[in-house]
Amino acid sequence: MIASARARAFTLVEVLVVIGIITVLVGITMPAFKMVRSESRNAGCLSNLRQNFVAWQSYQTLNKGLMPMCEFLPIVTPVGIEGGMPNLLASFLPVDSLTWLCPADFDPESTSTGTSYTYLPGLLRYSPQVQFEVAQVLMNLPASTSERQRNRVRLETESKLVLKLFESDTKGLFPLLLDSEDRHPGTRVPRNGVYLDGAVHAIIIEQGSVAK
Repeated sequence: MIASARARAFTLVEVLVVIGIITVLVGITMPAFKMVRSESRNAGCLSNLRQNFVAWQSYQTLNKGLMPMCEFLPIVTPVGIEGGMPNLLASFLPVDSLTWLCPADFDPESTSTGTSYTYLPGLLRYSPQVQFEVAQVLMNLPASTSERQRNRVRLETESKLVLKLFESDTKGLFPLLLDSEDRHPGTRVPRNGVYLDGAVHAIIIEQGSVAK
């Protein structure tokens, strides 16, 4: 019986061989797991951008085609978060909706603003071309125009001018919303974006220009 038990026991060499095989299998499967997890987060980001675009489009429809105009990123103040797309579209999508956060965003400085995405029109509104034309419109307003009316005219003018820039972008170079940082490895610029036509995909830069 003792001899039979010894015959069934594993030798040290066999144990080392098994450990070696397990190590090799783990080394092979771990990159695959990481890739699957990365692809899952990327898919979640694209889904978020689609839902955010629906809210953006609802705002535009309700406001007679005017493009939502706000800061390109919310501002964190001592009393809370101000401005930005989540606050502007709160009537269509809750400010604390998880769709505003990219699943691959683990940066506290980014998530503290309430969104992982940059609103490009909110940046282009400050371009010299737009601000020059806005100034021309404001100068032609009657002196009796209130500050509130002037701000409304400013936002409407910025909205119309920036919308023209996007509508003239026949190659689809400018996304409306895009990842504020590179979070999705696999492309030269690993960021996702949603475009004026509702298309959602990664942003890729080729030969110094942005392309699909």
